[in-house]
Amino acid sequence: MNKFNKEERLCSKKSLDLLFKNGSSFLLYPFRITYFFVAEPHQYPAQIVINVAKKRYKRAVDRNLIKRRTREAYRLQKELQLYPFLVAQQDLLLLSLQYVGKEKYDYGFFEKKLSLALKKLTQQIAADENN
Repeated sequence: MNKFNKEERLCSKKSLDLLFKNGSSFLLYPFRITYFFVAEPHQYPAQIVINVAKKRYKRAVDRNLIKRRTREAYRLQKELQLYPFLVAQQDLLLLSLQYVGKEKYDYGFFEKKLSLALKKLTQQIAADENN
């Protein structure tokens, strides 16, 4: 199940507004992770949007390269780190990965940093549940 289906992408303007207005966030360089749980019927436990600032990367080629590498790293790691944790949750996780890095890195760097980001995300969610 290492696919990244359309249903896993966060496209709804209403959901995006909800995520950025009410969501919690943290920074783990080169990503800013924003997350929010919403009670909606869902097929997958999480929906994600990946952002790269046009202000920092003027060329679309560079933005697309960063998004492609981030998407691939997420696609491979979601089943191992994120989804097993979210099975206990009844709500849908809205997730935003904003790339705030200042340079383009190779894929290995993205994979390592996204793995750390997902671990920190699960810890944050567990800490929020306990409070």
